[in-house]
Amino acid sequence: MVADNEKNIIVKTSGEIEVMRQANSIVADVLEMLQQEMRPGLTTRQLDRWAHDCCQDHGGQPAFLGYRGFPASLCVSINEQIVHGIPSKKVKVREGDIVSVDFGVIYNGFYGDSAVTIPVGKLTTRKERLLQVTQEALERGIRQVKIGNRISDVSAAVQEHAENNGFSVVRQFVGHGIGSSLHEAPEVPNYIQDQPSPRILEGMVIAIEPMVNIGTAKVKVLKDGWTVITADKKPSAHFEHSVAATAEGPLVLSRRKEEL
Repeated sequence: MVADNEKNIIVKTSGEIEVMRQANSIVADVLEMLQQEMRPGLTTRQLDRWAHDCCQDHGGQPAFLGYRGFPASLCVSINEQIVHGIPSKKVKVREGDIVSVDFGVIYNGFYGDSAVTIPVGKLTTRKERLLQVTQEALERGIRQVKIGNRISDVSAAVQEHAENNGFSVVRQFVGHGIGSSLHEAPEVPNYIQDQPSPRILEGMVIAIEPMVNIGTAKVKVLKDGWTVITADKKPSAHFEHSVAATAEGPLVLSRRKEEL
């Protein structure tokens, strides 16, 4: 059986993947800068300005600014905030926070997209473990990006690692294909769905993004219409990479230097 969205998947040429690698290298540079600059007392608006300016200095354009009405260049989500946090002049980063920063770039007609959750100072043991397991879940998902596998193999790898370590995975928000549009087919859930799953094709590029919670998997959207939080207000972590399926195996386009 063929998944409904398999016919809508857009595979990329090697040349297009190279442009996407360049786009994602800008994303990686922005996230590395934020990791280096993160400290208590910074406003989330300052993080947004730095990300915006760094992106433009590298020749890219922020992909999220104005996307479906989003009012900033960077998504900044702190502690129980899962994704889509809106930067603010009033919100400051504090010691012991975990700060998820999600950034996208448009470069030469193609998109890059990646996210990292950054620790601020000393964390509780549980928060440290949350970050470790979420990043491990992402890497396990990446390893499943093999031609002939299914998207469900990626989903299973993420879900099993998170849940085997006592955490839950968010279900209302998922990863996605990416290319000349920010969101393309197929969806890439962080859990196994009870429906047909597309095959992974050579040239497919997907954004894998585990969102893992300490407590419940249930979420709420705040009144701003964007910020997603855990229903029990326990911490959440978010890591994301854009990954191409190649004959040689998964090619992570958005690796930061610290990961190499």
